[in-house]
Amino acid sequence: MKKKVLVADDSMFFRTQLCRVLRGADYDVLEAGNGHDCLEMVDRELPDIVLLDIVMPPPDGFDVCRILRDREKHNLMPIILVTSSENLEEKLMGLELGADDYITKPFNERELLSRVRNTLRRVARNRAANPLTGLPGNVEIKAEINRRIALGRKFAVVYVDIDNFKPFNDIYGFLRGDMAIKLTAEIIWALRGEDTFLGHIGGDDFVIITSPQRVTAVCEECIRQFDEKIRLMYDQEHVEQGYISTVNRRGEPEIFPISTLSLSVVTNEYRTFSSELEVADVASELKHKLKQMPGSNYLIDQRKEPFEVA
Repeated sequence: MKKKVLVADDSMFFRTQLCRVLRGADYDVLEAGNGHDCLEMVDRELPDIVLLDIVMPPPDGFDVCRILRDREKHNLMPIILVTSSENLEEKLMGLELGADDYITKPFNERELLSRVRNTLRRVARNRAANPLTGLPGNVEIKAEINRRIALGRKFAVVYVDIDNFKPFNDIYGFLRGDMAIKLTAEIIWALRGEDTFLGHIGGDDFVIITSPQRVTAVCEECIRQFDEKIRLMYDQEHVEQGYISTVNRRGEPEIFPISTLSLSVVTNEYRTFSSELEVADVASELKHKLKQMPGSNYLIDQRKEPFEVA
């Protein structure tokens, strides 16, 4: 589906030039000759991005940008300001109002298309990111695994799961649960390195994609930091006794140890995968084994037989 671009400029000459270039790049282009029409078209047409001239009769581009950012319905809509000025303060003011980028008249056609394309791509990535941690979500995780499979590169996918997270969340509440998830994300983020991808599947599940040569060190450091820092999330009395307790639905007491990590590592060193679904299936099998082991652990699948769907 074509991306819809709204061009708002009171200059017929520049508006025509902008629309010509964008239509030539196969965008669906809408036009507005003033700020009022721009705001009405945003409400009615819901464009994917707005190219907004700063100098227009009131409301000018700054006012339109401010209004859109104040409206919950449109506050994430990508906006590129178009200006005929090289004044740095003017550009900074636009960015501070929430504009995503700017372009200066007279514009270079290649630069215009690059800024529109890059802004749309960046916004799409941000929308796909997990809102709690900011890490790439499921869509990007799947795409990254499939990309590495298609390239024929050796990789190791680490599926990170927090053990006993649900009882922790039930006892301490979702705010502290979110803190524990953010803590885990920070630990994982600190492990980033060359050619390493970090993602957040959701809840207490994360993914690290790295090289087979680096994966052991990544797993061991992840466990070391988590085991040390997760205890800060617990009340001191629970740390001292080494567990938390609750009552299940049958009215029976249950004891849960301090949270640990289970790291399921799937690598294509010794077998070939055709999709991320096959990688996830092996990880699920490893996770089942890890959950039966006490403490934090990682398990690397090193079987050499071809992958077969059970």
